[in-house]
Amino acid sequence: MLRFTAENYDVDAICDALLNGDGVVAISGLYSDADVAEARRIIMEHSDGDDQKPTHFQGAAAEDGKLNLQRRVWNLLAKGDVYGQMASHPVLMEILRKWLGTEFIMGSLAANRILPGGPGQEPHVDYPYWDFHSPETHPIGMNGSFPMNAQVSIILDPFTEASGATGYVAGSQRELRYPTEADDFYGKCSQMTGEVGDVVLFYGVMWHCAMPNNSDHDRSAILINYLPKWVKPIEDMHIGLPDGFFDDATPELRQLMGFNYPYPKALDESAGGNEEGRK
Repeated sequence: MLRFTAENYDVDAICDALLNGDGVVAISGLYSDADVAEARRIIMEHSDGDDQKPTHFQGAAAEDGKLNLQRRVWNLLAKGDVYGQMASHPVLMEILRKWLGTEFIMGSLAANRILPGGPGQEPHVDYPYWDFHSPETHPIGMNGSFPMNAQVSIILDPFTEASGATGYVAGSQRELRYPTEADDFYGKCSQMTGEVGDVVLFYGVMWHCAMPNNSDHDRSAILINYLPKWVKPIEDMHIGLPDGFFDDATPELRQLMGFNYPYPKALDESAGGNEEGRK
């Protein structure tokens, strides 16, 4: 896994690594200690109870009665200004404009907290590919040669092998396919280890999963899903936001929330005229 800093990152090298290399890079130094601490504090407050939120790739945990050891916090944009600032960091925006096109959007802004003893996930690929275990529901010829996804994990607790740092099979993003038992994921995988505040950026068609937390501390991260402008988000990104939320929003945040792309729209109610084309 290539590692960069906020001072030496290389957009072309990162995009090449995501598409043709390991499929994952790490970047340090993007966020202040204060912002990371504030982001973690809010997530802890919203995940102190055992009440369940929707999750995925946790079938084995459900069968074993351990779902309470993995806690999701959704809709972070409505829970603190720090999250929108983190998601629209200038370095991430520059990289992702190259990777997903200049008008990319955000599909989800959530957190994943795995407590000590929490089991790992099923090896998988991420949205919009995450149900590729049923490939017949997707278009013929669909492949990973052009990206429709970027995943960002902002590390809030040490990601070590013991704490369950995300496992991944390097290079598996080159073939769009849901992993099977025959692929020997656990025999081949490396882990996305990192320090608090580090960013891990990866292409979500790469096989990956949270590993079991065998440490004595939480393993928490902010998870951000980015998409091309024309892919439907996972979360309803506008729900729960107060009136006037976007009145003073930055252009970057408005882009991430889809304001730059007007579709779908009621074309029968639109003003007449030529709406699309070079001229």
